[in-house]
Amino acid sequence: MGMDQGAEEARRMASLQAARSALRAGVERSRALSHALARSGARVGEIQARLAATEAGVRPIRAPRDALEGAGPNIDRAVGPAAAVLKVFDAVHGLEPPLLAGAAAREDLPGYLALVARLEEALRFLADNCGLAVDWLSDIVDYLGKRSLADPRFVADLAGALSKLKGVPAAGLDAGLLTAALDVLEAEFCRLLAEHSAPLAMQEDHDKAKPAAASITPPRIPAAAVQKLGLTLDRLAANGRLSYCVAAYADARGDTVSASLHALGLDYLQDQTQDAQALSPSVELWGRHLEFAVRHLLEAERKLCVAVFERRPEAAAACFADIAARAGILDFLKFGRAVADAKKDPIKLLRLLDVFDSLSKLRLDFNRLFGGKACLEIQSRTRELVKRVVDGSVEIFEELLVQVELQRKMPPPADGGVPGLVTFVPKYCNQLLGEQYRSVLTQVLTIHRSWRKEAFNDKMLVDAVHNIVKALEANFDTWAKAYEDKTLSSLFMMNTHSHFFKHLKSTKMGEILGDEWLREHEQYKDYYSALFLRESWGTLAPLLSREGLILFSKGQATARDLVKQRLKSFNASFDEMYQKQSAWIIPDKDLQQRVCHLVVQAIVPVYRSFMQNYGPLVEQDISASKYVKYSAEGLDKMLSTLFMPKLRTRRTASMQIRNSNGKIASAVTGLQRSASTLQ
Repeated sequence: MGMDQGAEEARRMASLQAARSALRAGVERSRALSHALARSGARVGEIQARLAATEAGVRPIRAPRDALEGAGPNIDRAVGPAAAVLKVFDAVHGLEPPLLAGAAAREDLPGYLALVARLEEALRFLADNCGLAVDWLSDIVDYLGKRSLADPRFVADLAGALSKLKGVPAAGLDAGLLTAALDVLEAEFCRLLAEHSAPLAMQEDHDKAKPAAASITPPRIPAAAVQKLGLTLDRLAANGRLSYCVAAYADARGDTVSASLHALGLDYLQDQTQDAQALSPSVELWGRHLEFAVRHLLEAERKLCVAVFERRPEAAAACFADIAARAGILDFLKFGRAVADAKKDPIKLLRLLDVFDSLSKLRLDFNRLFGGKACLEIQSRTRELVKRVVDGSVEIFEELLVQVELQRKMPPPADGGVPGLVTFVPKYCNQLLGEQYRSVLTQVLTIHRSWRKEAFNDKMLVDAVHNIVKALEANFDTWAKAYEDKTLSSLFMMNTHSHFFKHLKSTKMGEILGDEWLREHEQYKDYYSALFLRESWGTLAPLLSREGLILFSKGQATARDLVKQRLKSFNASFDEMYQKQSAWIIPDKDLQQRVCHLVVQAIVPVYRSFMQNYGPLVEQDISASKYVKYSAEGLDKMLSTLFMPKLRTRRTASMQIRNSNGKIASAVTGLQRSASTLQ
């Protein structure tokens, strides 16, 4: 029994131990499985994600077969344009390095322009097709989404990307490459202009220090450079940069022409003096400089504008107008206006005719160069100047006769000399009828009369000038009567008729007046010369009469007294006459010498003979010095130097013209000024 219990207990213990071991093994297996499950959890998540993607990928397989068959061609039609756009975009990207190279345009401008043209063509293609390709792709994405042929999230992402592409402007597809290339072309355009825009160095005439315009060839841009400028301009203009080209071209060429002209010294163009006499030297320069500016510089610039802007005539006209303005053509017209606004006098008429002549010679050039709408201001200023010149010239010319007649009220020269008006008018009228001014004045008067619907011709001009001279001739007698001293009046008439005859003989005015008319003045000169001698120095010789002078012993004292008395009378008369006439003049040297010779011949021989015969009677007297004041040689010397012009400024018989405001403006202030004015 006891053995049975022990065996049972042993068996029970063995069972417990076996159960414990089995339990322990189970626990270990559970723990290992738990660890394995924990390690495979992440992989399970990946597998689940793959399952979802796989499910989406195989979904089309589960789609209706007709839907799948329709999707293929639609996708092909959309992908084709998109692929072409991408190919062109890649080509644009490939143009970037050569277009951004700094020296590319200078080294090979035609090649660079070709690249720009390719870029423009590519951008036009992208602009025309990029939107279309995006629309095609958008339609396909919409097609796939509506038919559940693709994952909705994928479809949504693709639709968002396409929507962003639709918002990109066509101009930005090149990322600013075309703008950069056009900037390079602008720089090259300016460089070409600067390289060929040096100012013109003008030659000078060594005799007159004036521009030898006919021998000057204006600076021309070489044909190759002109072609490059034109090609560059075409590309820039095609991209909306024409205004920049016009401004840059006008800057460069305008500054060049301006520098060429101002090298001449054009400060006188700003002279606003009111004195035509002071403007005279500048008017001659103005005419030559204006001709050079118009016929040489601006003519060349116009041709150059036409060549560079060949396919854009309106731009060429606007550009040339800007160049002309920068060159100072309006300053030239402004100076002409200053001449027209100067104080009114006969000298101003000559200067106005000079201005008109210069403008008339350039009339066709002005019409050709400045005839377009772009030069309206130049046209307006020119017309205004021509009208003022014509009106001013005619006004002065028509007043000349009246002004000459008004001079009769002016006093004649106190020294018996020739009035300034008598010196001025013959030379002035000869100038008006001379080669330089006759045709110009006729043209001016004809134009002015045509405005009043009246006729005019050269004969009318000759008659008008003839009347002026005749009016001056009529002044002589009036002036002569103004002298209280008749002897001085005779001297004045002798001087005036002599001067008139001498300065009209062998002249255009002399031909018009005729030889007979001129001879009359010569005869008047001789008449008044004889009258002057008879009434003045001719009265001295009788004072030395020999009557009553009987030389014998008883009559010697009586004779001495008579000689003293006659010498005293002679000396007194001679001193008075010599002192008075020492203030008188004979301006003409030949006439002065002739008159002095006649005076000497009228007095000296008589005086010498008288002194030889009767001088000893007085010379022995203690008071001889009171009566014998002169020797024959001394008288000869004194009388030979009479009537010589004095070196002094004289203002006599000036012509004056009354201005519209009632003030008097001096036209001729004297012989010296009027003579210096005439050419």
